[in-house]
Amino acid sequence: MRAILMYGAGDVRVEEIPDPVLQQPTDAIVRIVRTCVCGSDLHPYHNMPASEDGTQMGHEFLGVVEDLGSEVTGLKRGDLVVASFAFQDNTCDFCREDVQASCRHGGFFSQAQAELIRVPQAAGTLVKLPVGEDSPLLPSLLTLADVYGTGYHAAKRADVNPRTTVTVIGDGAVGLLAVLSAKQLGAERIILMGRYKARTDLGREFGATDVVAERGEEGIAKVRELTGGDGTHAVLEAVGYMQAYEQALGVVRAGGVISRVGVPQYEEGAIGWGMFGRNLTLTGGPAPVRAYIDQLLPDVLDGKVEPGKVFDRTVSLDEVPDGYRAMDRREALKVLVRP
Repeated sequence: MRAILMYGAGDVRVEEIPDPVLQQPTDAIVRIVRTCVCGSDLHPYHNMPASEDGTQMGHEFLGVVEDLGSEVTGLKRGDLVVASFAFQDNTCDFCREDVQASCRHGGFFSQAQAELIRVPQAAGTLVKLPVGEDSPLLPSLLTLADVYGTGYHAAKRADVNPRTTVTVIGDGAVGLLAVLSAKQLGAERIILMGRYKARTDLGREFGATDVVAERGEEGIAKVRELTGGDGTHAVLEAVGYMQAYEQALGVVRAGGVISRVGVPQYEEGAIGWGMFGRNLTLTGGPAPVRAYIDQLLPDVLDGKVEPGKVFDRTVSLDEVPDGYRAMDRREALKVLVRP
């Protein structure tokens, strides 16, 4: 099969590799119908050390079940399914407590930008979709694999509700879907910090009431000006860089919550008196996407929300290296891949 491998920073290749096969009775093999490039894929694209072996890429996909292990229940060959970006049995104690990304028998995908994929713990990971391969809803359904669930996780962990004012830091796909999620949870004041107009326009469509293009101290001052000097009850940080975390500390209201879902690209950050003295809460982490799929799926199927609007470019598998470059250059928000 064809698959995407990364051999180092900026070095993305399309290669022929062996087809995956069942290794455990709990596995499935899925033919990928849609996958995509994630903003988090750009971190290794910038920083991965050169290697002679290459690393398969991709963690978001939906597809058709081609083969099933003998212990997989609830699925059959031919089912169109979506997978969370982390695989899980969905039965262990952590999964029952809705932290599926910490499943005792789980892990994270990194093989989805390909024609086929082996899915461990298939019964707990794959969700059957009631549409066909040609459905116009596929882009929105694909967001359930990661970015929609991750944006929703940011808002849920911050306990966003109708009484909550919200700042979202980051105008990538996760940030924009954090805006959508905050709106769904009832927030009436949502400030989006982003500087790319096409993206912030979509953010306004999703529910942002204000856009702040400034960064750093200037951006912090602008948000505080918009909030009477106080900042917002919740800050949803969807970037992962130290500057974004420092910005979150600057715009959060006393007694507020910073919810981080951008993969941190730093090892240390301020958690001393500036946080303690203001009674701030720091939360977030890898989203337990499987916990949210059933909850978010109905509105996608009914067309009440269109999270798939974050995809603004579609490429073939052979064109994925161009998709990485387009996202790196901010020429595309999120690239959809049709193998």
